[in-house]
Amino acid sequence: MNHSMTSGMHAFRKGFHGLLLLVVALLLSACERPPMESVQRGYRGTGMVQIYNPTTLEENAEKHAAPFALPAGDPSGPKASSVYKNVKVLGDLSVGQFTRLMVSMSSWVAPPEQGCLYCHNPANFAEDSKYTKVVARRMVEMTRHINKDWQPHVSATGVTCYTCHRGQPVPKEIWFKANHQPYGSNFMGDKAGQNEPSKVVNLSSLPNDPFTPFLLDAQNIRVGATTALPAGNNQSIKQAEWTYGLMTHMSTSLGVNCTYCHNTQSFVSWKGNPPQRATAWYGIRMARDLNKDYMAPLTDTFPAHRKGELGDVAKVNCATCHQGAYKPLNGAKMAKDFPELGGQSEVTATTVATK
Repeated sequence: MNHSMTSGMHAFRKGFHGLLLLVVALLLSACERPPMESVQRGYRGTGMVQIYNPTTLEENAEKHAAPFALPAGDPSGPKASSVYKNVKVLGDLSVGQFTRLMVSMSSWVAPPEQGCLYCHNPANFAEDSKYTKVVARRMVEMTRHINKDWQPHVSATGVTCYTCHRGQPVPKEIWFKANHQPYGSNFMGDKAGQNEPSKVVNLSSLPNDPFTPFLLDAQNIRVGATTALPAGNNQSIKQAEWTYGLMTHMSTSLGVNCTYCHNTQSFVSWKGNPPQRATAWYGIRMARDLNKDYMAPLTDTFPAHRKGELGDVAKVNCATCHQGAYKPLNGAKMAKDFPELGGQSEVTATTVATK
């Protein structure tokens, strides 16, 4: 073998090794960098373990930090409804409490360059000419409803406008109905939203709109049989994939794996499950309640540029509040500093939870 052939083979091997390293790097680029931390959450040897990435937790720490709360307003003095016009929801607050809440809401939701004028007409703060004011009023009612009637899910921690908005006019994590392409390139079968990679289902091939059937409609999420021989269980594989799509969303939204809610011995059985499964059960029904009774009725209020491609209004899912944390804002109790958002509702928690 002459010198030129030897040099050529050497160059080929070098190029091949370089290409191989590039392929490996691309394959591993979607993986998380170790080391990981594991937390035991059940009996030894049962796989009841949570896996956390310290790097990811550190990177997201600022995102989950609660903002500074203004000092409480003076509850004495005249009511806001007697001083200001057209105060339909917060009129029971004193002027001091009302002003403090308005300033807080501005910092939680409105662009800094607009402030109060994001919702209000500078010529007349009382009028409802801006859709943002009408929506904000309904969102205050929704926040009060959550804090009072959905304590089985939010407990005493509660929520404020900041829980979802994080300083932005539109929450980062919202969803619209997906405009599915009915057929693939082979013109065979209904794709049902599958094989259209989306972060909603962690870039998997699962249906990428598990929210319409479960968080807007009330279709049955349970697909597993309750007996050894699944007699009478007519759930299809496609229905199971919708359920797994929702479960994948819940896992990524909370930054946890399946065993945060489920017992590894039997995902179907409620016996021996962590208490978080019951909390999640209420959370699913809470999201459905908010989408049906608060968000969907605002469809005609929102302008076209705030709607989805099918003309529907933005809706909530688990990520809207959690944004990757097991508890929104890592469990910071913002609501205790804003009792004005505790709400007055005639609907009891028991009544809501059975819907």
